Amino acid sequence: MTQMVKRESTARPRRRPAAVKGGDAKPSRRPSQLRSVADREAFQQTFDDIVANIETVIKGKTDVVRMMMVALIAGGHVLLEDMPGTGKTMMARAISQSLAAQQSRLQCTPDLLPSDVTGAPIFDQRTGTFSFRPGPVFANVLLVDEVNRATPKTQSALLEAMQERQVSVNNETYPLPKPFIILATQNPVELAGTFPLPEAQLDRFMLKLSVGYPNRLDEVDVLEANAKGQAIDRLGAVVDIETVIDMMAWAQDVTVSRALRLYIVDLCQATRSDPALMMGASSRASQALQSAARVLAASQARDDALPDDVKRLVRPVLAHRLQLSPDALLRGETVEAVVDRILASVRVPVDVDEV
Repeated sequence: MTQMVKRESTARPRRRPAAVKGGDAKPSRRPSQLRSVADREAFQQTFDDIVANIETVIKGKTDVVRMMMVALIAGGHVLLEDMPGTGKTMMARAISQSLAAQQSRLQCTPDLLPSDVTGAPIFDQRTGTFSFRPGPVFANVLLVDEVNRATPKTQSALLEAMQERQVSVNNETYPLPKPFIILATQNPVELAGTFPLPEAQLDRFMLKLSVGYPNRLDEVDVLEANAKGQAIDRLGAVVDIETVIDMMAWAQDVTVSRALRLYIVDLCQATRSDPALMMGASSRASQALQSAARVLAASQARDDALPDDVKRLVRPVLAHRLQLSPDALLRGETVEAVVDRILASVRVPVDVDEV
């Protein structure tokens, strides 16, 4: 298992902080032995095992859970926007415990400081020197709860961590653990006293997802699972961090044909010329589409990505990066409707090997 952050230790630049004791409750059983993900069937089985384990706590949300795992293995971050009490925080805990990963949590408030996120140098009176004390960002899974309640200054402290997987403090750079994923939540209601995320930060989230309320039978399952204490407290790990790193490396070898890359680029460029959009998808968005499509293909025991993989990911990858024009807003258009229109208008390659 990857080492965690030790709060009291002295960290050096470009070296990962040592392990921390304590923190979240440990899994109720030991992680399974590291299994090499050497072929597509092994990847699919491991992926499905993780999803099934999470679903013992998160009921009836298979698509959302799978998308969260796609983002994790693709090296991306996820923004969860939904009503309070729909399981956003619980899902983050279930993911970290299923992977035997270290989790940290930031409860965002207006008085949260950037140093509360990244950590800061601490003066040691015994030695007369400063040592770096890592902040909560030094974790495998960082839950940023109600991210839009933090001030823009504090929100910006996450930008370097999200893109470069490192933190710079006092001209020194500290790498973050691998894997590293930020799961940020925000509510579409209770907007008083919030600070909307700027476009530059939204663009760093690979996916934006909504959990949604469970249906009638799924909510009954939730009640039964939590009838004798919280089900999350009994959730154990099914893999370890090294297995996840192995999956990340395997997914990068999934084949993406030139024709499929052209399809991805055509979709993104179509958003930049659509009259209903004031801001289109960036090059980071096209890279996110390719990375996520690779993982989605691997999760279905395929070693080549297909147009259907890209089409499945267009909404969660692109919608939050786009901005409607004033005229489109007056007409009552939605970003999702524009994305669907673009998806229907861009030619799909019939043969992924065509040039």
